[in-house]
Amino acid sequence: MSISIVFQIIIVMLLWAICFPFITWGIEFAPHLTFAAFRAVLSGLVLIVLAFALRQPLPQNWNDWKIIAIVGIGATSFGFLGMFHAAEFVSPGIATVISNAQPLLAAILAVFILKERLTRLGVLGMLLGFGGIIFIASPGYLSSENDSYAIGVAYIILAALGITISNVWIKKLAGSVDALMAMGLQLLIGSIPLAIAALFFEDPTAVKWSSQFVLILGILSVLGTSLVYWMWFSILEKTSLNRANSFSFFIPIFGLALGVIFFGERIAFLQWIGIALTIVGVSMIFMLGSSQKRSIT
Repeated sequence: MSISIVFQIIIVMLLWAICFPFITWGIEFAPHLTFAAFRAVLSGLVLIVLAFALRQPLPQNWNDWKIIAIVGIGATSFGFLGMFHAAEFVSPGIATVISNAQPLLAAILAVFILKERLTRLGVLGMLLGFGGIIFIASPGYLSSENDSYAIGVAYIILAALGITISNVWIKKLAGSVDALMAMGLQLLIGSIPLAIAALFFEDPTAVKWSSQFVLILGILSVLGTSLVYWMWFSILEKTSLNRANSFSFFIPIFGLALGVIFFGERIAFLQWIGIALTIVGVSMIFMLGSSQKRSIT
């Protein structure tokens, strides 16, 4: 994996970390599902327009369309649904722990679907990375007094499973369809269930339109979704899912850094331990742990 690809992955994880505060700010102006549907449609249209402007072709075979639909339902429908609703019920610390089990789940699926294998060091690196996430989230976990904990956990698991499945199938699709076209289509397909659910369970006319909400929606859709998914698809064309996905453990670290820089938050001692474990774990996977030819031995 080249330095340029590592840099691109870090940019993707940083942009994903920035999404969380924008979602929190945005749900003050719009119902959850409506906001999620707007995000999916706008980001999908941006990518599709760019793809057509560059004269990229539509997928040519049924199998590619099937995979794009799976990705759309997983990453966009289930992923957005879980992310946008979980904030109501669960503290950020608990959400961080559960959602960042995704690289571990994806590594298991990758063995069966993509034939990617983790060496013992790779497995140890994954476990260290996840252990680091637990330490990072421990202050929020220990202070949780939310009576609706189980509901929030269910939403986070739904999002994590959706993203896990979609990441595996994005890797399977990479190289056969243009990145802009594939990610634009999956966002539009995934927005359909969100829009239908919003019509049934919410009042889409309740959106409080303002310049602030438009700015939040624009940044979240274009930078936090369109750009991120295009970059992520392009990255998976060049490297294994396990190695790229291990960098997801950095998302909470970036979240902590943003909190320190912009909100005056402090990093607790346990969180520093978590940061160290996460960096060591990801380094092990990056340097030694991932192979498409060797199995766990």
